Amino acid sequence: MSVMMQYAEKLGYRAKCSNPCRGVSRFKRELPERYLSADEYRRLGRALANHEFANPFVIPALLLLVYTGARASEIATLRWRYVQIPRLALPDSKTGPKTIYLNPQAIEILSGLDRRADDQLVFPALHREGPINLGEHWIRIRRKAALPDVRLHDLRHSFASAAIAKGIPLATIGKLLGHALPETTARYAHLADDIISESADRICSSLAGALGIAA
Repeated sequence: MSVMMQYAEKLGYRAKCSNPCRGVSRFKRELPERYLSADEYRRLGRALANHEFANPFVIPALLLLVYTGARASEIATLRWRYVQIPRLALPDSKTGPKTIYLNPQAIEILSGLDRRADDQLVFPALHREGPINLGEHWIRIRRKAALPDVRLHDLRHSFASAAIAKGIPLATIGKLLGHALPETTARYAHLADDIISESADRICSSLAGALGIAA
């Protein structure tokens, strides 16, 4: 309801700052967390490599989601004028204007596509005007990869998980994902527990060795 009222204000149907939901506590729902394991990434890679779609833009678009951690809507509605390698400069997103930083793999994907007019979609639908429907195609890919419970958005969660496993700070991950608030990125903090614990073990073993005490 709050989002609807905000949108009504944006369209001019309501006065600014007149949202009746302002100040009302929102229902707190448990957000599902699903992260791909190394084996699941391998299965996904095989499925993407061995599946053919009538629309040749499906696989590149899905790979771009994997490599950037972007939202599915951001990739589906991407237009060529936003592609400013080595980044994507989105004029609008869920959190406002956003920069998506491109790694070599993502750049290779975009470079392999024929660049069309600036206002055209990078990943268009095949039989209609408009953006590609990645959710529709993802159902087939996840079935082939034996990942029935993995949503498209889980690719974004898995990107964050892989970054944490590499020791990248939460603040940097937040910038990569385009989070407006640090609190949003903080939901991934628990993923670093094992890494921190392992680091503590290594430090203490080193100190015990220096003290001449058996660890």
